[in-house]
Order: sequence, then structure tokens, then C-alpha cells
Amino acid sequence: MTVKIINNSKHQLPTYETSASAGMDLRANVEKPITLKPLERAIIKTGLFIALPNGYEAQVRPRSGLAAKKGITVLNAPGTIDADYRGEIGVILVNLSNENFIVNDGERIAQLVIAQYTQAKWEEVEFLEETKRGKGGFGSTGV
Repeated sequence: MTVKIINNSKHQLPTYETSASAGMDLRANVEKPITLKPLERAIIKTGLFIALPNGYEAQVRPRSGLAAKKGITVLNAPGTIDADYRGEIGVILVNLSNENFIVNDGERIAQLVIAQYTQAKWEEVEFLEETKRGKGGFGSTGV
């Protein structure tokens, strides 16, 4: 699959780090470092603009290393970039740690996964077929 991209950043295009990677790292494209205080959030721009084919979305996901080591995550994870969006890709980062976190230009801040989707059509009915699980909610299938 080929995706059209405009790179207005100072950095290389996102790439897959290994041959089996699902996501490509997104880099911060900032003029000066941005400090995220504990529990603070900010939209970090990437300088990237994409045009996905219909039937596909781009999912903005946290980087596991930043989450585990620094407490930094993507607030609306996964964030969805729709096929008809043409604006700059921004990443909503949040600092869930107790320490300030500095976002530097070029830093890998999130990952981007391209995924195919299907749009659903609703069919209103009077009842739903029974299943073994039934109305069992959170935790109902065991530990």
C-alpha cells in the first residue's frame, strides 16, 4: 500500500524499525523544547500531512518505552486519523509521571499504525440472539 505524505518537518519520514513492526515512529517537530509538567497535556505537531485511501485509518499510539520509563502516553490512545483528514498530524501527549518531561525536536513521541476498517450499517431489531455470556459485563469471563 502506498500513502501520499507531505513532510514539512526537519526530520526523516516515519519508518518501520524492524521488518515485522506494525507501527512507525512519529517525531516531534517543535521550534523549542516543550516541558510537560506532571498531569499536563499538549498537542505536539509532527510536520506530517497524509492522504489515506478510503477504508483505512492511521492510529496514533503510545510508544511503550516512553510509557514504561517516563510515564508519557497518548491521551486519546489510539487517536484516529480518518482517510479524509488533510491537516497536520498532531499527537496529544500527557505526562502521567511525577516529574517534568521535556519534548525535544526530533524525539520519537508516538507510533503510527495504518489499519483497514469497515463502516457498519445499523439494523434495528427488537431482540438480540442469546449467547452463553449473555449480559455478563466486566470480569464476567473469569480471571
